[in-house]
Order: sequence, then C-alpha cells, then structure tokens
Amino acid sequence: MHIQTTETISRQILTEAKGYLDVGFTHSLNPYSGCAFACSYCYVRQMPIQQFKDIPWGEWLDIKINAAEIYRQQIVKLRAKGKPVNIFMSSATDPYQPAERQAEITRSLLEAMLDHPPDYLQIQTRSPLVARDMEILGQLSAKCDLLVSMTIETDREDVKRIFAPYAPGIGVRIQALRQLREYGIATQAALSPVLPFTPAFPKMLVEAAEHIWIDTLTIGDGAGGKRSQKLEMPRLFREHGFEQWYTNDIHVRVRSYFSKHFPADKVRISRDEAFLKSETKK
Repeated sequence: MHIQTTETISRQILTEAKGYLDVGFTHSLNPYSGCAFACSYCYVRQMPIQQFKDIPWGEWLDIKINAAEIYRQQIVKLRAKGKPVNIFMSSATDPYQPAERQAEITRSLLEAMLDHPPDYLQIQTRSPLVARDMEILGQLSAKCDLLVSMTIETDREDVKRIFAPYAPGIGVRIQALRQLREYGIATQAALSPVLPFTPAFPKMLVEAAEHIWIDTLTIGDGAGGKRSQKLEMPRLFREHGFEQWYTNDIHVRVRSYFSKHFPADKVRISRDEAFLKSETKK
C-alpha cells in the first residue's frame, strides 16, 4: 500500500484527555496523524480527522517533526502550574507504525521524557518495534509509572488477515512484549477489540503480559458501538460466521475465561474506571 507522507509542524502535542480517556489520563499524545496499519475496525475512520480527508484511512500519514520540542514546552508549563501529567500514547494513531523506524518521532519523545517525565505513561501499540526502545523505556520506568500495552486482538492469524491484514504478525508482537517484560518493564496485552480466538490464547500471553485489557467494538469505539456499525463490523462478523463474538456481553465472557489463567485483578475491562484512576494516581 502506498502511503502519502507529509512532515508537519504541530502547535501542541499533549491534548487534554476526554471521552473514554477521561478515566485518569490527563492527556493523549499522538506522534503522528494517520496510521499505516489501516485496521478495518479502527474507530478513527469515523472521526473528523479522517472524514474530512479525501485520501482513504491507511494511505496518508502526517509526521509531527517538532513533537519532542513541543512536548518539552507544554510539560514545563503544566509543571509550573502544578498540573498532573498522565499520558495515553496514542489514541488516534500507532506510535510505532512503520514510519517510526526512520522518523524516530516517538523515540525523540521518550528521550524528552527522560528529562521531563510525566507522572504516568501508557504506550499503546500493535508493533514489535517498541522493543527497539527497550533501554530508554527502562530508564524512563525508573522516573515515572510506565506501562507498555500491546494490542493483541486474537491468536488466529486467519482472523487477523480479515480485520487487520497490514498489522504485524501475532507471534512477533507477543515476542516483543515478552522481551520488554523480561527487561523489567510493566506490560499489558490489550484484546482491543476482542476478535475470535482459540482456547490456547491466554496461555500464549502468560509469560508476556502482566495485565490483560479487554475491549470490544461495542464499548470501545467511543460511541457505544455506533462507529463500529457504520464501519459495517456486524456484517463482517456475520459473513465469516463470527456472530457469537459480536454480542453485548462478550467482554464479560472473555474476562471470565482469562481469569482462569491470570489473577482476577489483572484482567480488566475497559469500563473499569476505578482501577485506572487508582493506577494513574500512584
């Protein structure tokens, strides 16, 4: 897939957290606009950032080349006001998509955070490239609460090819998460969204993830499932015989199943606001 890439200058990089992120996060941080992984279920497809674009989602990318500089400026101002800084990176892009190999925008942000650490940082990605920055992440974890959350929606490559054909393979994601955990970095596997998986899925994650985060197309698209419906996800599930995986209680059933393999307090649903608020206050 051809990606139209543009270098951009941003006026701000820390955006006040709202909506589903308003559970303890104070800011979201997106090093890029657009995402080359182009997952079919991605709710950002239904947001203004894409709907006012003439180019399809997955075929354009804006690289925020001054991200680290703006981060330093913003966090200094926030600290001067005594404000907490709990960051979710990223809410509308992947901070470790292919362009990051050369652009190193996310890496430059992590380096800036070594001098100006937030109180809490959650990195949300589906790319094994995050392991490249393991040493920086190790240093940063000594200065702030840090969690690397890897999106692993399923253990079935055939299912991944239907919903996210351009995303990295499942095996390399799990391997990268395991490497980070062995290095001493807190890790999480995010079933976001839950896609059909095999009974062996939890066992595959036991050594890689300390926490399991469960999200669905109904509760995780920021619009009560309406964005997922517009993206025709119910139809896609039906076409492949996955109807039983598109139910209002799927998150409850998945949590119950994973709790057989992980401590119950380590298996969370995206509605568990109280837990996240307690984590980000540490």
